[in-house]
Amino acid sequence: MLKFIARYGIIGGLIVATPMVWLMLTAEPGKNPLGGMLVSYLIMIVALTTVFLGIKQYRDQVRGGVIKFGPAFLVGLGISFVASLFYVAGWEFSITFSKFDFVAWYSNLLLESAKSSGASASELAKAAADVQSFQTMYANPLLRMSMTFIEIFPVGVLISLISAALLRNSGLLPARAAARSDAMG
Repeated sequence: MLKFIARYGIIGGLIVATPMVWLMLTAEPGKNPLGGMLVSYLIMIVALTTVFLGIKQYRDQVRGGVIKFGPAFLVGLGISFVASLFYVAGWEFSITFSKFDFVAWYSNLLLESAKSSGASASELAKAAADVQSFQTMYANPLLRMSMTFIEIFPVGVLISLISAALLRNSGLLPARAAARSDAMG
């Protein structure tokens, strides 16, 4: 099981972290290199298709083409966990070595949003205090890494649930006869 978790988790992690690192390292200062939330979550979903593939391979190669929901879900969670760790490592690498200052960009975004919504002076002061609180919190590596992990891991949990529910049906994408005989013999 661990071999499948490691293999597919690393593949998924590389798929999700590589574009982010590349975009951040090649970004011009002051411009948002991330391409928006939709693009980020689409990349996460593509990367986490490795959850489905990993569970299927585990089911076919180790379990003889049959798996219950629980073990399938655990494999999916493991793959999601490893991929999420790669995502966190990629983000930490990116913010350390890129010219893009995420904290300044995000702080300006929050303040501009408050100003453009017609906030009163007291609301702007509260927004400024919230920005300062965010900056202080984000400077703590454990909190920052936890927040980054929470961006992707719930997506992985959802994909793990769906994949485990689908793949417990051995009739869905059944193992080939050669794969079954290799697993049994």
